[in-house]
Amino acid sequence: MSSLTLPSPAKLNLFLHILGRRPDGYHELQTLFQFLDYGDTITLTTRPDDQILLEQPIPGVPDEENLVIRAARKLAATANNPVAGVSIAIDKRLPMGGGLGGGSSNAATTLLGLNYLWGLGHSLDELAEIGLTLGADVPVFVRGHSAWGEGVGEKLTDANPPEDWFVVIKPSCDISTKEIFSEQGLTRDTPGIKIAPAFEGDASRYRNDCEDVVRRLYPEVHQGLEWLAQFGPARLTGTGACIFGRFPTESAARIIWESKPSGITGFVAQGVNISPLHKKLTELK
Repeated sequence: MSSLTLPSPAKLNLFLHILGRRPDGYHELQTLFQFLDYGDTITLTTRPDDQILLEQPIPGVPDEENLVIRAARKLAATANNPVAGVSIAIDKRLPMGGGLGGGSSNAATTLLGLNYLWGLGHSLDELAEIGLTLGADVPVFVRGHSAWGEGVGEKLTDANPPEDWFVVIKPSCDISTKEIFSEQGLTRDTPGIKIAPAFEGDASRYRNDCEDVVRRLYPEVHQGLEWLAQFGPARLTGTGACIFGRFPTESAARIIWESKPSGITGFVAQGVNISPLHKKLTELK
């Protein structure tokens, strides 16, 4: 096989609690990751030379800062024998700075896809270890199962929240994770809770501790949350800027989506507990 096209799905943080700040500056978190049946698509095509190239480089982002290129290079360095070069094409649908994990997902799809294409035979544990050097969210995409996350989000336990439908909206702003985690007013002392399915019992136990800070700094997010909250609980994912509301059926979600004010962008998608990437790779075996 010389070319492989794979999904690179979005994720939601169904909640995000910040328990404290570690001595290294990172934050101790508890979160619940769930994938969406919506995302980018990545095509990996082998080359006759040894180059690792992105077909459409992102303006202003050098290769050494691009997660996809870094993932491919790190994986190539693990090979016992030289591997073929690869051209990487990304059909991008996930917004940058949206809290949907697009960059981390792209890196994970690259790792799993090239592991298959190059015949390296690395285990998910090995690939997740490589992924963690690229970012805290990469391992959950590598492992491919909705998960309870602790530590900086890398300590994962499989979970199976309800596979509901979501309206996801993207306010017209991009948010830096580093900026939000650096804010003095960020809640950093939420008590830890035990592993449980999302929203079992009292939904008010779950929240996103970044939300108050993001609302204050980004009026567009505040306005989006206020609009979506008319129809049920609305929440920020990750550090934003995307907002989601959950609904029991596709039709219920689409009715809300069709009532959105002009100028709002986003999508409707179903939550899934097995990543579309892993479903595709299973089909190839």
